[in-house]
This record gives sequence, C-alpha cells and structure tokens, in this order.
Amino acid sequence: MTTRPLIVRLCNWIGDVVLSLPALQRLQDAGYDLHLYGKSWAPTLLSGYDWPVTIRGKTLRDQVRQLKAIRQQCAARDPGFGRRINALAMPNSFSSALELWLAGLSVAGLAKDGRSLMLSQRIAAATGSHELESFWALAGGLIDRSERLRLQPPESIHMRIATQAKERALSIANDHGWATRDRHGASGYVCIAPFAAGTLNNQDKRWPGFPELAQRLAARGLPVVVCPGPGETEVARSAYPQAAVVENLPLDAYAALLQASRGVIANDTGPGHMAAATGAPLISVLGPTQVERWRPWGPNITLLSARPDWPTVDQVEAAVRMRFEC
Repeated sequence: MTTRPLIVRLCNWIGDVVLSLPALQRLQDAGYDLHLYGKSWAPTLLSGYDWPVTIRGKTLRDQVRQLKAIRQQCAARDPGFGRRINALAMPNSFSSALELWLAGLSVAGLAKDGRSLMLSQRIAAATGSHELESFWALAGGLIDRSERLRLQPPESIHMRIATQAKERALSIANDHGWATRDRHGASGYVCIAPFAAGTLNNQDKRWPGFPELAQRLAARGLPVVVCPGPGETEVARSAYPQAAVVENLPLDAYAALLQASRGVIANDTGPGHMAAATGAPLISVLGPTQVERWRPWGPNITLLSARPDWPTVDQVEAAVRMRFEC
C-alpha cells in the first residue's frame, strides 16, 4: 500500500483526542502517514504511538509558518501531495480550518462553523451519534467507500502506552506501597478524577460528592489517589486531605497509573476518557453531560447519570463496592 502523508489538526481537549484515536488508527491502517499538529500536551499523551506531533504555535502567524514547513516536508516525500486532500481538521472550529487553509493545504473537515469555503472536501456531520463515531466517520470520508461502509468503530479504544510511562507508574505505585495485589488480583489503590474544565449549559461538570466519597473510601483503608493538572494541586490538597496527591505527572504516566489501578472514578473529564481507553475499570459519574454523545467509550465502564442532576454519594459508593470488590 502506498503511504500518503496527511497533516491532521488535533482537537483541543484531552478527552476529544482520546476519542479520536480509533479514527487516527483507521487512517494509518488505510495507508496515511500521519503528521499530527496539536496542543503542548499531545506528544506526551500520544507517546505510545509512532506518529510525529508538532506542538501548535501560540499565534496564527506561528501556526501558518509551522504548517507550511510540514507541508514542504510532506511534499518532498510525496510528489502527489499537493494534488489531493492532504490535511484533516478534526475540530469543528473555524480557526482550525483557517490555519490549515492559510498554509496552502487542501483541507477536509466537517462543514460547520462557517468554514465551508476553506474546505476542499466537506464531510457531513453525523447526527445523534457519539463523538467517537463522529471522528470515525470523519476519517471515513477520506477512505475508499467500500472500506468505509465495511468497518465499524471498535468496542474498545485500546490506547497504547509507552513502556517508559508504564515503568514510571509502577515506580510510583511501588514507592507508595500500592502495587500489592489483593486476593482478587487487584492493585491496592483507587484513582479519582474530580476536576473538569468549563461548564455545560451553565452547570458545573464536577460531581460535588467527590470529597465525601474520598473520605468514606479512606475510612475503609482504601488508598485514594488524585493526580491534579496544572493549577489544581492546591485544591486537590485542601479538598482531599486523606488522598495521596501525585503532582506533575505526565499524561502518559497518568494513563499508565490509571490502567494499573483497582479502578477509577471520574466525572466528565479527560482522565475519565483516558481510563476507559486504557481498559481500567471506570465508574463514570455524569451530571449535565449529554451521555449519548460524550460518555466514555468502552465495555469496562459503569455509567451513573441522573441528568441534569447528579447521582448521590451513596449510589456511587455502592457502585464502587460492587465494581471494585472493596
């Protein structure tokens, strides 16, 4: 199969990039040589893959300059690069299409947000589907029709984690004594992911029951682990004094720590999608989130939702006991 370079503008949120992984793998399997372009955390999140990732510049001028350089590199490798669709905008935003178009690329993407004139290939948005299925269909727009119709999204994401990241997570678990297995073969810690950026329909996406749940779990002798992101450490220490706070953890090592845990409890946040993608047992606690579109993807998930309200602490604790056998 002939390899065709393709520049892919990644999404801006960790959870979205995780949900796009099957689509990216689909493109690679179809013969595309992916050159990814995204946020500063993207290379670390995707360290288990062999895709080159360029960190997106801060200004539009920087972004266009970077993309032109990648375009030249791809054109040097593939004489037909400039005669076909050679870029894919994964986000729906106007700006993601604009920067690719200004760099002289032939862009494919969803015809949304007033950006149709910048797209060389307009792909219709899937209606009423999960976001992973939307990314899957977006990738399918570049693939032969017979192949596009034959394949369905995978049941699990199977996120790849670099060996070095797994070794770092194991070292952290050993240092804290969490690596000991119980009679069921489960490791001795539970990860909670209580943070979430932004609001949805003017409602906070953070489940308010996390502090009480963490207190209950710790009272039963179960180690609770919190891995705060930038700017979240002080809140983590004050709201969860009974938890072990692991600071400054790279995303790939965080994914490995989630994968090796007894289980994960998360609201609508990137680490929740990471946990599901790694196959970790996950209890997903959702409030205002549109479940059918944004729920974590995979078979190893217990979903608790009372939209637009929240499940109670008792309901979540009961699910933890049943699912994590603790």
